Amino acid sequence: MKKKMILAALALGIFASSCSNDDDNSSSSNSNLVLSLDGLEALGDDFVYEGWIIVDGAPVSTGTFSSVVFPQTYVVDTDQLNSATTFVLSIEPAVDSDPAPADTKILAGDFSGSSANVDSNGIVGDFSASTGTYILATPTDADDTNEESGVWFLDNSSGSAVAGLDLPTLTDGWVYEGWAVLDGTPISTGTFTDPATADDNASTSLFKGDTSDGPAYPGEDYLQNAPAGMTFPTDLRGATIVISVEPSPDNSTSPFTLKPLAGMVPGDASVHAPISLGVGPVATVTGVVTRN
Repeated sequence: MKKKMILAALALGIFASSCSNDDDNSSSSNSNLVLSLDGLEALGDDFVYEGWIIVDGAPVSTGTFSSVVFPQTYVVDTDQLNSATTFVLSIEPAVDSDPAPADTKILAGDFSGSSANVDSNGIVGDFSASTGTYILATPTDADDTNEESGVWFLDNSSGSAVAGLDLPTLTDGWVYEGWAVLDGTPISTGTFTDPATADDNASTSLFKGDTSDGPAYPGEDYLQNAPAGMTFPTDLRGATIVISVEPSPDNSTSPFTLKPLAGMVPGDASVHAPISLGVGPVATVTGVVTRN
């Protein structure tokens, strides 16, 4: 019920004609809104975080920030803050002509008294039951001697390939992205929203082979056009495979904060054999928002 209330409030707020306090408030007083959030990472120069309180079904901005050092305090109109039912944190363009919150909302929670416990579960996705399986293979070329240089998120343990990732459907503004971390450097396998279809760069990847685009599941062959300092084909055994959740649009070439699945490729891993992913380092972002 909590999640439904939050999403309903946000849906109403998108159509609000004003998302900031532009009224004559010469006679109003101000109060403090204190953010104590855990797990956020810096966004880079092109985007900022923006806080919002939901007042009478409409979003009211509490201010933007780039620093992820907390606590942080913001001055907000007292009447609006006391009337707020929900706090929401979104990711916004640093130069933004749209007064409404972007689709990319990362935290939300309802106020209970003077505080709101906020998290990413209801507003991005609940990853507590997520699982993952992948294989090492390079199906995009005709060479069968470099099979340890590709990773594909599928499960062939039954003899037929099926989706290897069990992940929740993301809310608007978010996509999944696969990664292979080689010698500490994350190299993307591509972005996707549906684990049962090919990722977004299946036909345009610079790394894949020239024979095909590979199976209709997320994945990548690291066969050519290696980044500076690397050599392709490579050997993914000993590398770390990660599934992250990324804001869309995204101005960073690194994995975002949310990484629900991850695991090191065993040193003795066999090619074409299913390998399980474990729980990732960050499956949810949390915090407490206090009004006083």
